Amino acid sequence: MNGLIITIDGPCGSGKSTLCKRLAARLGYIALDTGAMYRAVALAAYRANCDCEDCEQVTKLCGEQRIDFRREAEGERVLLNGEDVSEAIRTPEISLLTSRISSCSGVRRILVRRQQEIGAAGGVVLEGRDTGTVVFPKADVKFFLTADVAERGKRRWLELRARGIAADLESTIAEMQERDRADMNRTDSPLSKADDAVVIDATTLTIEEVLSRMEEIVRVRAAEKGIR
Repeated sequence: MNGLIITIDGPCGSGKSTLCKRLAARLGYIALDTGAMYRAVALAAYRANCDCEDCEQVTKLCGEQRIDFRREAEGERVLLNGEDVSEAIRTPEISLLTSRISSCSGVRRILVRRQQEIGAAGGVVLEGRDTGTVVFPKADVKFFLTADVAERGKRRWLELRARGIAADLESTIAEMQERDRADMNRTDSPLSKADDAVVIDATTLTIEEVLSRMEEIVRVRAAEKGIR
C-alpha cells in the first residue's frame, strides 16, 4: 500500500470534485474524479450521435475510448483520446446526458474496473456516486458529502456563469433535481450512502471547513494503520 484509499460520494454539486482534488493535494495522493470518466463517455457519445438509449451501442463506444487524467499547475485535466476535454464535459447538456450514460450496466462495468485498477495500490482519493459502495466497498475512509439542492443549484449556476456559459438559476436547480432523481433511482449502482461513511452536510460550510474536517479524519485513520 502506498497510502489510504479514500472515497467521497454524494449528489451533483455538493463540492466533491473540488474537495477530492484539494484533499489529494494536501495528502500527496492521486485525485480520481470518476464522474469525469462518465462525462467523457457522454461527450464521446454526443459527438458520435450515438443513441444513448441503446446501452449495447453506448457500451461498445465506451470500450473504445481512452480516458486519462493529467495534473498541471492549474489543476487536474481530463483527456479523451488525448484531447483535453476538461471544459467540454462540464456543459449542462453533457451533465444531463451523463445520467443516461451512467445508467448502462455495461458502461459502469468497464469504468469501475478501470477505477479499481488505478486505485488498487492506495494513495488515492476517488469521488463519484458509488465509489464507497461499489468501486471500493472496503475503502479505508469513506465520506458522503451532501448539501441542500437549492444551494447546490446556485453553486453550479455560479460556476457556469464564471465560465461564460449562459444559464438560468431556476433551470439549473431543476436540472440538479432531475439529476438527483436519475442517480438515486437507476437500477445499477444508484447513488446511496455506505453504512460506514462519514456524512458531511456542506450547505452552510465553506470548502476550507469541509476540507479541514476531512483531513483530520484521514490523518487519524492513517496513523491507526501506520501510514504516513
